[in-house]
Amino acid sequence: MLNKNEANKRLIEKINVVEESYPKDFSNTQKILLTTDGSITAILDVLYGKITLSTLEQHFETATEETAKLINAKVGEQINFREVIMHKGDENLIYAISHIPLSRVTDEICCDLVRADIPIGRILKNYNIESRREINDIYIEKPNETLQKLFNTTEDMLARDYVIIHKNEILMWIKEVFPVSKFTDI
Repeated sequence: MLNKNEANKRLIEKINVVEESYPKDFSNTQKILLTTDGSITAILDVLYGKITLSTLEQHFETATEETAKLINAKVGEQINFREVIMHKGDENLIYAISHIPLSRVTDEICCDLVRADIPIGRILKNYNIESRREINDIYIEKPNETLQKLFNTTEDMLARDYVIIHKNEILMWIKEVFPVSKFTDI
C-alpha cells in the first residue's frame, strides 16, 4: 500500500499523463474532481449549493467475474448495482455507477441505497463510516448513448474509477464521468 505522499504523486502523474494526451488543458476544478480522495458530493455542494441525485437504475445482481474482481469478492456474491446522475436543477453534473457487495454494508445503509436518492458520500457521513478512497484510474472515454443523452453531447468524457475502503475491505467500487467541457469556468 502506498503512503499518502506516494499516492498523491501517483495521482498527479496520472492526471498529467491524461492531460498530455489531450489537446486542451484541464481546469483546476476538473483536476480536483478527478484526483480528490474525498467526497465529490461535498465539492459539488461547495461549488453549486446543495446538489441533488437522481437514480437512473438500481438493482441487486450476482457478481460476475468482472465485477467480483473490481470489488474483491467471489463470483456469485450479491451486489447492489447503482447508476445515478448528480445535478443542480436541470444541469447534469456527474454521472456515476457503483458496485457494492451487500455482505459489507449494514441493512440500514442498504435501505438508504435502495430507497432514497442519497449520494454515497452523504450516506457514509450519515452513518459515520470511517473510510478512504483509492483511485484506480483517471482517463478519457468516448460517451456511450446514455452519456450522450444525459449531457446532450458527443464530446469526450473525463472519467475516474476508485474504491472506497472500510476496515481494510473494498466497500464500494465507483466510476464517475463528466464531459471535458464541464467545470472549465469555475
